[in-house]
Amino acid sequence: MSFFISDAMAQAAGGGAGAPGFEGLILPIGLIIMLYFLMIRPQMKRQKEHKKLVETLAKGDEVQTEGGLMGKIADLGENFVKVEIAEGVEVKIRRQAVSAIMPKGTLKEL
Repeated sequence: MSFFISDAMAQAAGGGAGAPGFEGLILPIGLIIMLYFLMIRPQMKRQKEHKKLVETLAKGDEVQTEGGLMGKIADLGENFVKVEIAEGVEVKIRRQAVSAIMPKGTLKEL
């Protein structure tokens, strides 16, 4: 008297309990793989590039900070950098706050 479930499906439900469990895991595993390739992997790549940039800072480099200040590195420390943003004006910032090394002569254009 069951119009919506065929007899074959009703009989197979008791015996084949292993297959639906595996099929239920395909979607979450696929989502985790997509999350890794779309979000986690690119972020790790950016972190490695930024770490390399911070390690290669040298005195005299023209840099831009995360706050938007641009200047020339006057002094380097282990954790901090003194950046000369104008003649006679130096600002002390964290090394991690440097976001980019600008090409030489950029400050003269400003």
